[in-house]
Amino acid sequence: MTTKTAPSGPTSDSDIRDLPDVSGIVNETARLVVEHYVFPEVADRLAALLRRRLAEGAYDLAVTSPATDPAKDLATDLATDLATDPAKDLAKDLAKDLAKEPDKEPPAGTAAAARLARLVTADLQSLNGDPHLRLKHHVEPVPEGRGAAALSAMRREFDASLGGVPGIRLEAAGVAVLELAPAFFPLEWSAEPLTAALTLVSRADALILDLRGNTGGDPETVAFVCSYLFDERTHLNSMYWRAGERLEQSWSLPYVPGARFGGSKPLYVLTSGRTFSAGEELTYDLQQLDRAVVVGEPTGGGAHPREGWTLHPHLEATIPVGRSVNPVSGTNWEGTGVQPDVPCPAAEALDRATALARAAVAVPAPRTP
Repeated sequence: MTTKTAPSGPTSDSDIRDLPDVSGIVNETARLVVEHYVFPEVADRLAALLRRRLAEGAYDLAVTSPATDPAKDLATDLATDLATDPAKDLAKDLAKDLAKEPDKEPPAGTAAAARLARLVTADLQSLNGDPHLRLKHHVEPVPEGRGAAALSAMRREFDASLGGVPGIRLEAAGVAVLELAPAFFPLEWSAEPLTAALTLVSRADALILDLRGNTGGDPETVAFVCSYLFDERTHLNSMYWRAGERLEQSWSLPYVPGARFGGSKPLYVLTSGRTFSAGEELTYDLQQLDRAVVVGEPTGGGAHPREGWTLHPHLEATIPVGRSVNPVSGTNWEGTGVQPDVPCPAAEALDRATALARAAVAVPAPRTP
């Protein structure tokens, strides 16, 4: 296979036309941050930073290093995206393919959009490190409109993951494992598969919820899942929203379809560094209420629900519009992550939790031959 020498910049008029409207995207991102970010005082500083960096030429995508291979550059940008939003298997596969086959150059605008996302995100997170505050690159084109990009991506994941319930099994006598991943999808989509799965595991003597691959989703769905894990209506979380400066409480439901696992049997939650956002909320809610034992790694540390605005076919500005306020701790897991009760590598978490569950329900461990 022959490799191509990367050009020093856009090589044709069509390449230049395909480049994103950098000025328009950056200025619109700054405007949205000022208008919607949950911390207004930080928002003003970030907007000023973006505009200053734009004026300095920090986001000039028409200049490419002569040593840059566009395919490998896009692969690097996608890997960066995966580090902060790790549930994108499609992006991972594309990054590998591009890195292996450098003569298949992506369109200039696609690679440039990924680079712009990386540069702007670094500046957006430079003041307070908010992982939800991003200019997010999407490999697949996304529709226009507020929230449309996230829903489009989530729909593909929903269809590919059995509605967010990719795994359910009996790990040991009386000990069930329920994997909820890659996200907590909107309840109007996910209520049916979740009801079926949670009703099935309600018969177990102990339950292990595997959230190691859960990267977020809908707080309403978190409350729905929690409703199967308590006997009485329980205050789970509160959310402060910048719009209207209101505090909205989240409670478990007084009634659920199907059968409850209930609030007295042993419950364990598995976590990893990939567990994020709404996945962390469920973990934190159960931990603070002394309902579950958390086993695994500290989670990603994102407690600010966000909205998204499509600014380009491959770019979405994601801006936190609220923050969690737990009724027990009075705070949340932003920046710190949820700290496990039983720390261990994520790969060992299931074995550790299974051993704890066996002991709790007095199930003897299998004999080794």
